[in-house]
Amino acid sequence: MKENTTEVRVRYAETDAMGVAYHANYLVWFEVGRTALLEELGYPYAQLEADGIILPVAECHVRYRVPAKYDDCLLIHSSCTELRGVSMVLSYRVENKATGTLLAEGWTKHAIVDRNMKPVKIRDVNPKLLQLLKQ
Repeated sequence: MKENTTEVRVRYAETDAMGVAYHANYLVWFEVGRTALLEELGYPYAQLEADGIILPVAECHVRYRVPAKYDDCLLIHSSCTELRGVSMVLSYRVENKATGTLLAEGWTKHAIVDRNMKPVKIRDVNPKLLQLLKQ
């Protein structure tokens, strides 16, 4: 499936006293990657919401390998790896741009729901998005 690569730089506010990125920031960076992936596919979050769809996170997982540090430039690789009925899974890899070192990897599982939190099949709402995600 289609993969997007997005750059982020570790800001001072995202680190602890040792200059190491706080663990929860990886989930924020996953969201940055997810948003960029949808934009690259030509179907940004704003369009999803205009179509009445939201993607709340139902589960998430991060495996930390090497810490990111203050001012590191990171590459967030994001892809949709599973589409099933009323849910989707996006996978992520976070690398240090300068060294290519894998820092973390993980995934988020999203429910596909309408504004009333009722599950919907993405193909019933917008077949275009289904095709874009399967590229």
